[in-house]
Amino acid sequence: MFVTSTRAQQERSVRVAVVGTGGIARGAHVPALTALAAEQPIEIVAAVDIDQASVDAFCGEYGIGHPYTDLQLMLDEQQPDLVTICTPPTLHRDQTLAALRAGAWVWCEKPPCPSLADFDAIEAAEGRGGPYAAIVFQHRFGSGAEHVRTLLTGQELGRPLVAHCQTTWYRDTDYYAVPWRGRWSTEGGGPAMGHGIHQMDLLLDLLGPWSEVRAMAGRLVHDIETEDVSTALVRFENGAMATVVNSVLSPDEVSRIRIDCEQATVELTHLYGHSNADWSITPAPDVPAEQAAAWREFGPDIPSSHLAQLRALLADLRAGRRPRSSGADGRTSLELIAALYKSAFTDTTVRSGDIGPGDPYYTALHGGAPGWAPATEEVRA
Repeated sequence: MFVTSTRAQQERSVRVAVVGTGGIARGAHVPALTALAAEQPIEIVAAVDIDQASVDAFCGEYGIGHPYTDLQLMLDEQQPDLVTICTPPTLHRDQTLAALRAGAWVWCEKPPCPSLADFDAIEAAEGRGGPYAAIVFQHRFGSGAEHVRTLLTGQELGRPLVAHCQTTWYRDTDYYAVPWRGRWSTEGGGPAMGHGIHQMDLLLDLLGPWSEVRAMAGRLVHDIETEDVSTALVRFENGAMATVVNSVLSPDEVSRIRIDCEQATVELTHLYGHSNADWSITPAPDVPAEQAAAWREFGPDIPSSHLAQLRALLADLRAGRRPRSSGADGRTSLELIAALYKSAFTDTTVRSGDIGPGDPYYTALHGGAPGWAPATEEVRA
């Protein structure tokens, strides 16, 4: 598939390969790449999947010239500039490392990888000035998140004080019939890792670094290795305190972030993506009306989306600068999730920076905890 832009003929075409040809590749990655064709030259040179019939059909549908079932062979022959990874989490580390070593930038679906050790291995493989590996955290992007981030960073609403982060979704037994779901080795974790990571990442992007967490987790309904619900109390370095709830047991599904500042409450309510209309700002009683009106001026509506993030990522690739949601910036939500699990499974408060080499939660998010780790990995007394 080759797409060029009438406005950017002078730019070199970015060669892209798609790894994994399932629903997220079809529903998000290829549509985003296609939409960007109106802005810049992009060439999808190859697709990779272990299923020959699937990758052949995918390439035929989207006009991609080179189907592969071998990732390394594709990297050697096609030498892409960017690899988008749309496979289950257990494959992310090795596929990302292979792409980086071949000189390609990476855009990898969440969750990034099953452990902090894996993430650190990826970061260590990045080069100075690139290639870099970014995580798909599309909820950070778009006009609504950008506007609120500007207000909070400039403390125009006063200090952030209290926050709530909620991902309460519903998944039935058929959902967990897919073999890789609900297992530590293949999914990496439960709703905290596979579902709530988007809202937690956005919360961290808006409020800044966290300092400590105290959590609980439960396996209340589903017969799975991981949790199906968790709750946490999080303190931020700026002093703000937050509650975080992640669930797949909630028929009334919602994703929500609420931040109470000294002069206003900011709230985002949506499900899988947000636009300007999904944000609200409620001023304190003594705030002048004209000030509140200025806060509510979000500008042109750019919804959160793979498209919005990919546009920014390609700009960074062309400029040779580190993209958002890569490196330390991409690690912060994974570290919070690791700390959430450690706190829940050990009944302790966990502080930022506590989990490093030598800690069992550094190499596996279950930490070998009895009753949570797979039986062969539980810590023996």
